[in-house]
Amino acid sequence: MEKEKLYNNNQKRSKSIKDGIFYSSLGILAAITLISLVVIVGYILINGLTHINWEFLSQEPRRLGKEGGIFSVIIGTLYITAVAMVISMPVGIAAAIYFNEYAKGGRIVSLIRFFTEILAGIPSIIFGLFGFAFFVVFLGMGWSVLSGGLTLSMMVLPTLVRATEESLKTVPMSYREGSLSLGASKWQTIIKVVLPCCKSGILTGLILGIGRAVGETAAVMLTVGGSLKLPTSVFDSTRSMAVHLYMLASEGLSKEKTYATAALLILMVLLINTAANFISGSLGKEKE
Repeated sequence: MEKEKLYNNNQKRSKSIKDGIFYSSLGILAAITLISLVVIVGYILINGLTHINWEFLSQEPRRLGKEGGIFSVIIGTLYITAVAMVISMPVGIAAAIYFNEYAKGGRIVSLIRFFTEILAGIPSIIFGLFGFAFFVVFLGMGWSVLSGGLTLSMMVLPTLVRATEESLKTVPMSYREGSLSLGASKWQTIIKVVLPCCKSGILTGLILGIGRAVGETAAVMLTVGGSLKLPTSVFDSTRSMAVHLYMLASEGLSKEKTYATAALLILMVLLINTAANFISGSLGKEKE
């Protein structure tokens, strides 16, 4: 009896030690991740925020970005992102609705899902090369906002489809059955019952897609070009903030402008992700 009690105590002590080692390891890894993020973001912000002022935000760049501000680059970034989202948003949401509400499975649907996931993992430079060969050269669009927007729309499409589809799956089947039993058609049920229930997930996917489009460099460089002029139409070439940052850093044009552009880009991405979390949380509470 005494030996059995001693054995149980040893087992509990051994389990407690293993749990302690496991949780400590997780805590150390989480701390390393957090510290790395704080160091990188903090270093960029400390060196960049001091150079951000009204002149930097409102003036157009001069001498390849060595002097002046970043106004036309900000407008170009917003322009490209808006075109990409206008193209990808209806396609992504419609595809997710088809997969979740209408498709009955089978090899073809599984194959489409498989290729959608493959599309999400393809490096952005591949998208850029395709966009350059197809939109810029083959279709004759040239380096333009439209070529870049179409290329970026293909990049963010898998994110939109997966986020929307996962949100649609969270809507209970009883909601659909109740709507159909009241005489509504399937399309009316999707528009008026299903989509409003998962709007937070859809918006989160949209904003995450915007975040990826804003921070993209390689695909934009190959399809939009690098003009510093203010774009006035979708057929104009322009330069995104990520590309502008790359050019400033690689050419060594201005250390101050490089850090300021990097800080502004980080703030923009942080703002987008914060907005995604806030909207998702607010709509989640509204749903409850």
